[in-house]
Parts: sequence; structure tokens; C-alpha cells
Amino acid sequence: MFAFKLGYLIAKGQELIPNSGYDDLFSRYETLPKISFDYAVVEKESSIQAVRYKGDWKDVGSWNMISEVMADRTMGNVITDEECENTNVVNELDIPLLVLGAKNMIVAASADGILVSDKIRSAHMKPYVEKIGGAVHYAEKSWGTYRVVDFLKSDSGTGSMTVRLDLKAGKALKYQSHELRDVIWTVIGGEGRTIVDGMEQTVKIGDTVSIAAGCKHTLIADTDLSVIEVQVGDEISKSDKRTYPMPEL
Repeated sequence: MFAFKLGYLIAKGQELIPNSGYDDLFSRYETLPKISFDYAVVEKESSIQAVRYKGDWKDVGSWNMISEVMADRTMGNVITDEECENTNVVNELDIPLLVLGAKNMIVAASADGILVSDKIRSAHMKPYVEKIGGAVHYAEKSWGTYRVVDFLKSDSGTGSMTVRLDLKAGKALKYQSHELRDVIWTVIGGEGRTIVDGMEQTVKIGDTVSIAAGCKHTLIADTDLSVIEVQVGDEISKSDKRTYPMPEL
């Protein structure tokens, strides 16, 4: 557990990532280096004090430790047989997961990948995960959830990525633009509004909106809103994204 004065942390943030304030830092969050507070700050701090903790402690930093605090052996759409022993299964996918005869195992399935590991060996997965790399296929955002459905790359270099966006009622995407890719939205559930280059339009189930590269755009959910987004272009990456203040209509 870390304790510090707020002024110290603000100064440290400015030192590591120069910024003009919260909004600036928030808008660039996805581009920031992926490094823990321990490595970035604590291990380099020359003035620090420690207070001994007395009590029970479990560092739930590995799948093996997570399995010890899970209320149930399985989570999600999971079927196991009577031969499974000391095995925990977590399924975040929309398809069933069947596990037979597994002993002392961790099985975890999500949109970002599938893990099948001996419980003890699961603590050694980090270097292997780093080799896999790649973009995140599922994320929970302040406005809802983001899930990559498909990604294609043609021989000519042009690519396409299909994403499902589920926005909570009253939430909105950032007002943004992309220079290297077009975006097509198809509404599959709920009602909302789009703003493209300052022009507002209401949308409902079945509506499709095409956004050319370079156009500023956002999506606003008046009810819970589900949208299939198809991105097509020469580069589909976080670097091809600019954000702007939400327009006043």
C-alpha cells in the first residue's frame, strides 16, 4: 500500500509525463508507456519509509492466487466433468467452454486469448505473454465496452477491423478523427445520435453512418446503444487518432 501527499504525485506525474492538466493526460492515456507504479516511481525514490504490516496477506497477482480467492470453481459458460480436480475455469466468451479430466489447472478464455496452464506454472506466464503482444481485443471503457470481432489485412496493405461497441445510456465516445481510415457504423440495438463534422443525426436499429477519413465524429447513446463499427484503411492503430472538445449544438 502506498501513501503520499497529492502534491508529490502531481509533481512526479509532470516529471515523468509532462502535461497541461488532467484533460490533457486523459486524452493521451492510451498512448502512455505501460509501466507499473512500482517500477516507474517507487523503485527510483530516494526518500521513502516503510511501515510493517501485521496480518494475513495474499498477493493476488497470479492466476494461482486468484483461484484461491474465487468463490466458485468456474465463471461464465463452463462445463466440467467429474474427473476435474483443483481446476479453475474462467470463460468471458459468448461460446461454451468444455473442460474434461483437468487436474491442478487454470483455464481462462477471453477475447484477448486463451490460457491453459498448470496452476504453479501460471506464475511464469509474463515473458510468454509479452512475446504475443498485439492490440487489446476487449476493453471496458467509461462509456461501455469495446470488443474486436474481426481483423483482416489484404496483400495490398489495406486493412479492416470490425468492432462491437456497447455504450451505456447517456454516455458518448470522444469527438475524434482518423486520417488514414474510414469508419462505418451500423446500429444493432438502442437509439442515439451521431455528430459528424458538427452535424447531428439521430440513429436507431438498422441505420448506417459512413465517416470518411479526416472527418470529426462521435456517437452519443440516448438509450443503451449497440453498434458494429468497421474501420477500413492503410493503417489501423491508436496513433491514427486525434481528439477534440465536444461540439456545442
